[in-house]
Amino acid sequence: MNSKLKECNVEYLFRAILSLQTMEECYNFFDDLCTVPELKALSQRLLVAKMLSEHKVYSDIVQATGASTATISRVNRSLNYGADGYSVVFERLDKEDGRI
Repeated sequence: MNSKLKECNVEYLFRAILSLQTMEECYNFFDDLCTVPELKALSQRLLVAKMLSEHKVYSDIVQATGASTATISRVNRSLNYGADGYSVVFERLDKEDGRI
């Protein structure tokens, strides 16, 4: 884990997220926790990462998500050199959706 992230407050946040049990609880929690732009930015990055993992080109990602090329590049760097967090999530979601 990134040592910059590992601190008591971040761990408490992650524990809180892991305690959520339904989609409605997630909506309620994140509605309280984040502003609309913050939540949209997080969800945009996740979609960008998914599209990059499916080998979509930047121009298609820009058109589909509205993300800047700088954001796409940052997400791509995380996919290639990060902690594999995106990969774990995508694999699990694909399993849930019956794609694996």
